[in-house]
Amino acid sequence: MKKKPVILIVDDEKNTRDGLARALRRNYDVLLAEHGQRALDLLAENPVDVMLSDVRMPGIDGLTLMQRALAHSPQPVCILLTAYGTVETAVEAMKRGAYDFLTKPVNLDRMDLLVQRALRERDMESENRQLREQLDTKYGLERIIGQSPAMEEVFDTIRQASPSRANVLVEGESGTGKELVAHAIHRLSAQSHGPFIPVHCAALSQNLLESELFGHEKGAFTGAVERRRGRFELADGGTLFLDEVGEIDPSIQVKILRVLEEHKFERVGGQETIEVDVRLIAATNRNLKKMVDEGKFREDLFYRLYVVIIHLPPLRERSGDIPMLVQHFLKELATVNDKKIESITPEAMDILSAYSWPGNVRELRNIVERMIVLSRGEKLTVRDIPVTIREGVQPRAVAVSASNLSLDEAEKQLIINALKNHGDNRTKAAARLGISRRTLHRKLNEYGLREGMKDTAST
Repeated sequence: MKKKPVILIVDDEKNTRDGLARALRRNYDVLLAEHGQRALDLLAENPVDVMLSDVRMPGIDGLTLMQRALAHSPQPVCILLTAYGTVETAVEAMKRGAYDFLTKPVNLDRMDLLVQRALRERDMESENRQLREQLDTKYGLERIIGQSPAMEEVFDTIRQASPSRANVLVEGESGTGKELVAHAIHRLSAQSHGPFIPVHCAALSQNLLESELFGHEKGAFTGAVERRRGRFELADGGTLFLDEVGEIDPSIQVKILRVLEEHKFERVGGQETIEVDVRLIAATNRNLKKMVDEGKFREDLFYRLYVVIIHLPPLRERSGDIPMLVQHFLKELATVNDKKIESITPEAMDILSAYSWPGNVRELRNIVERMIVLSRGEKLTVRDIPVTIREGVQPRAVAVSASNLSLDEAEKQLIINALKNHGDNRTKAAARLGISRRTLHRKLNEYGLREGMKDTAST
């Protein structure tokens, strides 16, 4: 028999609690709490699917309770209730993670539909997440796509560095795939049997980061209601990945340095010395050497990290890899989104290859997924590409060296190269250049390039 979803009702008014419970008990297992602290106790003891909570309560208010509830795993869907419903309160609740907002007296039919919808969407999200995790279970070089010389250098460094115990620093802009590289090194290392523990340093305040890295003892600070193991401790025997290491405060940098040198540390608020065997991989999108010169990053830690360096090039510097990436994402994301998309037209691929991708591989992946989700056919076309991407494609500058080409000469050379690369097909060349076919014809006339070139209007 399928287990009923669990709903936690939190309200300081007994009549409200009992009334909502009567309406929900037929289809759900219901827990009741008269105040925020009781709700937190129940959350600690029970997996809760949906939490219905009043906003205004003595002690812990509904918004604060919701934030603490969302820190639990699994996260409950949070729906807030109030007799003082305002647009401002609703907006604030949604910003903090509320699924929706109901005003009192509660319309029971609307509440029932809202709970059903929330659970249905949560289950779909969970299934998609599990599918993505299945697709990502094998982290190795096969997950890092590219055949450009710059990426071949990355692959070679990963192969050489992985079997060692050396610390690794992965440099690159946001979205270039630094965590994939860290996963690959771990999978190919002697620590692959141990855990891979990532920490995204920029997402945490310095106080939270210290506790996250080193753990804390019960009572170490307000809210430390129990002992907690830190990420260094959890990574024992495996790999710790510090993403955006340049965001770490110098006071925490010195503690990390000690772990790297002595393999030991103490939890926040604790005196027991804990020893660990952890390999460290760090990543940054900043210039750490410059930060050292400016006194913003410890020099001794910098040289501890600066042992094996892997530089991930931005996507704009390896545009030849874009078709491979697109085909990879097309196959993966069509499956994830249950869409029958079989291919992408050459014209659409040309536009994607010509775009500069400031968000790098992450942005490309998101755009391909958007195209797949919104496409109505079995083939992605130029029409599926977002307008902002199409409008952002401009004719690329031709490299100018000692020849010191003029702008007109550079543009002429660019057109010649595009036509050559596409077998004199003007439609494809125009798409690659990010201009209309009519503009290309005009340019051909201006530069005297029409003679000897076949017309491809029908292609």
